[in-house]
Amino acid sequence: MGVSEQLEKAQGLLASGDIQRLLRHLRVHGRELALGEVAGLVAEAARLSEFDDLARAADVVAEDGQNARALYDFGYACIERGVSYLAVRPLARALELAPDATQVLGELVVALENDGRHARAVTVLEEHEPVLRWANRFQYVYNALMAGDLEKAADGFGRLPRPEDATWIPAREKVRRMLARADIARTVTSLDRKDLRGWQYVLAGGVLESISPYGFDKGMTGRWAYLSDSVESCAAGLRRLSLILDAAGAAPESVALLPDRSSRILGTAVAATLSLPATDFEPAKPAAHSLVVAYDLTRTDPDIVVALRERADGQVLYERATCWTDPPRVTADISGLLGQTVVPPWGARKRRLEDGTVGHEPEDDRPIEAIAFEIVNAAPQSDEGDGKTPPDPDERLRRFVEAVSAEGARERDGGWLGGVREHIPSAGPVPGNRFL
Repeated sequence: MGVSEQLEKAQGLLASGDIQRLLRHLRVHGRELALGEVAGLVAEAARLSEFDDLARAADVVAEDGQNARALYDFGYACIERGVSYLAVRPLARALELAPDATQVLGELVVALENDGRHARAVTVLEEHEPVLRWANRFQYVYNALMAGDLEKAADGFGRLPRPEDATWIPAREKVRRMLARADIARTVTSLDRKDLRGWQYVLAGGVLESISPYGFDKGMTGRWAYLSDSVESCAAGLRRLSLILDAAGAAPESVALLPDRSSRILGTAVAATLSLPATDFEPAKPAAHSLVVAYDLTRTDPDIVVALRERADGQVLYERATCWTDPPRVTADISGLLGQTVVPPWGARKRRLEDGTVGHEPEDDRPIEAIAFEIVNAAPQSDEGDGKTPPDPDERLRRFVEAVSAEGARERDGGWLGGVREHIPSAGPVPGNRFL
């Protein structure tokens, strides 16, 4: 399809009012169109969505694409409205017109970060080395880490002094802990571009229980796109949870139940499996040495999730299904799996009807205790997959956990359960196909 056809299709989507499909189209094909044409399409879409700030900024660029301030305003508005991929071109052009503008540079890097283009962010910062400020140098270290370039990250951190502005200290500590975790992880794992468990630990500080056995060689690299979960798989997850706790020498004294139904079902099953008492999680008084259980942290009370950022003494946070395309505001200490869409065993799920159409089975509305009992008594079963995923035996997981939770690792502040539970919005250096 040529450029004129791409523009015609975008205009048709706009005319029909299908803004979501228009944005998906611009994400894939927007760079084939002139920037002014993209800005004009975005302006009209923003008006339909009642995003007046974005519409005004886009209108100016549609009329004049050579004004650095207008380009910056357009890019900034795109970031604010959650379409950072549309911000990259106008901000890059603004930086060409004003190469010493560190504010423009910083926003361009933010747009690239949000779009997962960390290697390019590093390159852009290297190209503007003479004008970098402290915040830009932090961006350099962070993006080098997210791109998987530990050598550049370590070199950049060596040139990142303690900031005079105290509000930046947590940012510096964040990348310092990442580098410390990388040093520890490299003693036991490869940290190559297929090492999903290793990078999950380096970037977010959590241990990944299992690797998806499908599409590893097709771009998923251990993540799930869609999973219809089962009680047998949940039981296998609880078996590995026990393995991780044992390998780390962690001994929770109770299970804390989050308020959503899925978390309460799984938490009740965990408590029974580990023979621990279960109590409701209290954000104001988080119990020390407790195991907090979530099915999916993006589906529970957001205020409770925020309360989990600062960990109580000896507390462990377990999440069965971690969304990797839209991660929760905190990263679990143990993630059962990484998926884009996961339907719990008791959730409504698609099925093919007798007439060939697709319908939905109703949710399982039995009492929480009944479903938890099924998990506890199910035979643990892991999906064999397509046979193209590298083996992930229990012993490999045990060695990894022992290494990252060892006393020496904790003393270096890079060990498991060290520091705050970070929000890491990017997939990092291990590629993964996401479905729009």
